[in-house]
Amino acid sequence: MNNPYLQEELLKMSGVNPKKCMKCGKCSATCPAYDEMEYHPHQFVSMVNSGDIEPLMKSQSLYKCLSCFACIERCPRGVEPAKLVEAVRLAVIKKQGQNHLKADAVPTMLDEDTPQQLLVSAFRKYSK
Repeated sequence: MNNPYLQEELLKMSGVNPKKCMKCGKCSATCPAYDEMEYHPHQFVSMVNSGDIEPLMKSQSLYKCLSCFACIERCPRGVEPAKLVEAVRLAVIKKQGQNHLKADAVPTMLDEDTPQQLLVSAFRKYSK
């Protein structure tokens, strides 16, 4: 089911123009999480462009994206798939009214190599 309002909201949140995509697949070819993802970066772009967003919102691919921006660097047309993934992820969190990171869970994830900036970024992203 296509939801034009959701599509418009995702495009506004991400600032991405998926119509620029020429489906070359370079973004997916460079993705380090490719094997872990049900929907790959080029598919995110195509599905958002066509308005087929519900399957993306139910996919675990949202949480496999590393947000490393390798897909953005490789795109010859300046499409930014990682920003679309992030926008869909935030839409899911907003829809659920809950976060995927709870403060009580943080101590179990820590070790001496965990950068503090990771924690700050995670709380900014997932505690609103």
